[in-house]
Amino acid sequence: MKSDTQYDAIVIGGGHNGLINAAYLAKAGLKTIVLEQRPLVGGAAITEELIPGYKFTTFSYALSLLRPDIVQDLDLAAHGLMVLPMTNTFQPGFNGEYMLLGPNKDANFHEISRFSTEDAESYRDLSHLINRVCHALMPLVDSIPPNSISQDPADLAEMVQLNEYIDGLPSDIREMIQKFINCSAAEILDEYLESDLLKAQIASSGIIGTKAGPRSKESGLIWLFHKLGEYDGEQGEWGFHKNGNGGFTQVLARAVESFGGTIRTDCGAEHVIYANGKSSGVLLKDGTELNAPVVVSALDPRRTFMELVNPNDLPDDLVKHIRDFKFQGSASKVNFALSALPNFPGLDGRTDIFTGFTNVGPSIDFLEEAFADCQAGKFSRKPFIDCCIQSTVDPDMAPPGKHVMSCFVMYTPYHLADSDWDSERENLGDAVQACLEEFFPGFNKLVEHREIVTPLDIERVVGLSEGNIFAGEMFTPQMFLNRPAPGWNQYRTPINGYYQCGSGTHPGGGVMGGPGKLAARKILNDLERITSL
Repeated sequence: MKSDTQYDAIVIGGGHNGLINAAYLAKAGLKTIVLEQRPLVGGAAITEELIPGYKFTTFSYALSLLRPDIVQDLDLAAHGLMVLPMTNTFQPGFNGEYMLLGPNKDANFHEISRFSTEDAESYRDLSHLINRVCHALMPLVDSIPPNSISQDPADLAEMVQLNEYIDGLPSDIREMIQKFINCSAAEILDEYLESDLLKAQIASSGIIGTKAGPRSKESGLIWLFHKLGEYDGEQGEWGFHKNGNGGFTQVLARAVESFGGTIRTDCGAEHVIYANGKSSGVLLKDGTELNAPVVVSALDPRRTFMELVNPNDLPDDLVKHIRDFKFQGSASKVNFALSALPNFPGLDGRTDIFTGFTNVGPSIDFLEEAFADCQAGKFSRKPFIDCCIQSTVDPDMAPPGKHVMSCFVMYTPYHLADSDWDSERENLGDAVQACLEEFFPGFNKLVEHREIVTPLDIERVVGLSEGNIFAGEMFTPQMFLNRPAPGWNQYRTPINGYYQCGSGTHPGGGVMGGPGKLAARKILNDLERITSL
């Protein structure tokens, strides 16, 4: 019988990708342990009761990108998976204008027609085209990408297959993919729509968690990435897990343990143990050595390559690429405990408008002005705020009659020009409240408690470098064949037996789980190949 220090696989980091990776490895029969430095698993997907009765999704706050096959493969429903629908997106505008969109396509057509009949028709056509694009890209999202710089015949053949697949797509799909890669969200939307309120609502998906404005080229790809998710089979829709994303990662933890895996919290990894180009275990911060032929880092690329191992032992081109890898976190969270629901003038007493997302960003110019502050090294004076009053979806998140409100705030650059985040934390909270008060008069009187989470807090607490929620920007040079570096985009590292499975690998960030699943596939394929030799 193997001892408590001997394992088949050690996974460093108990975020959702680390847990998913460990669950697959344990299910395959490997004696697997997850090491998490914090007292609870989940990484950025946690729920905390910071004041009695109020549960806050401290960081990550919704579900859509989770790959459906993970739910089936790991039997997550049996472990308590319960995703609740987030039915609406409410977009407040200037001077009492608003737009409320939901899952009913006919209702959306009529709502948009209040502003423009042409937009209603164009929105329907654009949504259909984007759904077709997402469907075409799903095989690439759910597969291990080719190695684009290898001269191995098998790798060359995979690149040929990739090019043939892209060339075989319908011409309008290929054209739209190129637009997402080469054009800003605003540029694409200007081609299809007139209403600035509608364009701002859609463009917000292109700036979430990214140091880019709606007129920045990078926003097109970020918008597409956020459309890749689904809820209950509906492309691009979102849900909320019972008890928040912390409830979801607890489901993953139960899955790991059901397959025989072990989870150890309050257990930080000092570094990977390796010699002669081969890993053999992990040294813990308390000096304990754990041994395993497979070590997997669920941390971001900077920590995976520059901290857990000595970069002097890695190829120079890889080290340079990781040093140049852009993190530049630009998002914060402000979470509120509220005594009642906010009120929007003209829709007094309407509670249905808050059963999904509320996007406070009424125009492209508003979003662009918020980004201009970020470029100047300041947090946005009038920020874009992606809100979710989660207690309308899951009443157990707050005491009866009370509410919790999650606010994802853009832009808050990790590097401030003339100050620091410990000094600016409360000022950020004040700016967010002032913005909400402008659109929802009386909001300030509802606030019973607020929690402010800056990019520096995200880095300190969760370990995401520079507070980037995606473990690295999802710009074109850092995606697919290049995530996190050319030649090292297939979850291996130059150290034999040492793998990577964090969001800094393909397919990317968000609560998707794809990196954890695909890394497990690569690991198990490698082990099968070794066993067969």
